[in-house]
Amino acid sequence: MHTTTNGKTILSNDAHEMATHGAESLGSEQPHGDVVKKVAIIGCGYVGTAVAYHWQKQGYFVTVTTTREERVAELEEVADQVVIMQGNDAKAVHSLVQNQDICLLSVAPISTRQVEAEVYRETYIPTVKNLVAALMETPTFKQLIYLSSCSVYGNKNGEWVDETSGVDTDNEYNQVLYEAEQILLNSAPEDLSVCILRLGGIYGSGRELIKRLSRLAGKTLPGSGESFACWIHLEDIVTAVDFAYQNKLNGIYNLVNDLRWTSRELCDYVCDNQGLERVIWDATKPSFRALNARINNQKIKAAGYQLIHPETIV
Repeated sequence: MHTTTNGKTILSNDAHEMATHGAESLGSEQPHGDVVKKVAIIGCGYVGTAVAYHWQKQGYFVTVTTTREERVAELEEVADQVVIMQGNDAKAVHSLVQNQDICLLSVAPISTRQVEAEVYRETYIPTVKNLVAALMETPTFKQLIYLSSCSVYGNKNGEWVDETSGVDTDNEYNQVLYEAEQILLNSAPEDLSVCILRLGGIYGSGRELIKRLSRLAGKTLPGSGESFACWIHLEDIVTAVDFAYQNKLNGIYNLVNDLRWTSRELCDYVCDNQGLERVIWDATKPSFRALNARINNQKIKAAGYQLIHPETIV
């Protein structure tokens, strides 16, 4: 373990277990006599980093994890404690959740290319199994929030789906995501609140839809373009995660915006808006999109969440 110049703590796997009690004392520094909420984020990529920043601004004691030492300096800026660990390390996961109030599970395989299904499985399943086992021995724990994906619904030929709809377990990737959901929902302690947020495609600062789709202008893409896409802005994910925590949401919730456009409609809108040549679609080739469904988002709205970006395209 070492402490940086700004007083934040960085731990490796072996040092984390030794420092568990030290982390507890750090997290118990209570301004004005208030109890400091202690939150852990497993997987601190695009979304996890944004949630960490949001929670730290609220005065929570934030612990985040990464598998890469080169990301430590970056994560120090948004977290009080950075832990270098792998989700398949049961001892590290157990040490991480001790004395925490809540955990956000936001993991994804690290790759710049299409990840093989087996890598997906190796990333998700050992992590959720180790997390469930650790939570069985963590009485302070109040809630687990897991970021899943609406892709689990698969190809529904554009039909409407909600949280009660069947999922596509024929697809190997969706099978892994759904299995992870089921492990958390069915194996966690009965008194623990488990909230699954099924996300649409993520966009926001640094991942603007207009920039991403503009790069496709004039290109030929496989499929008819008639499959429905679903999207959710980063700011809505961050605020919905906090909403789920504050309201102790339990169960599965779709988190998508209100746009129900096909891929063709969305690409046409962006290209026309930017004065670019439209995307060309080749219906003789299969689409690379596994999801084709209109996602119902009424459940989380009924719980009281209001979208920040219901129809924003940026």
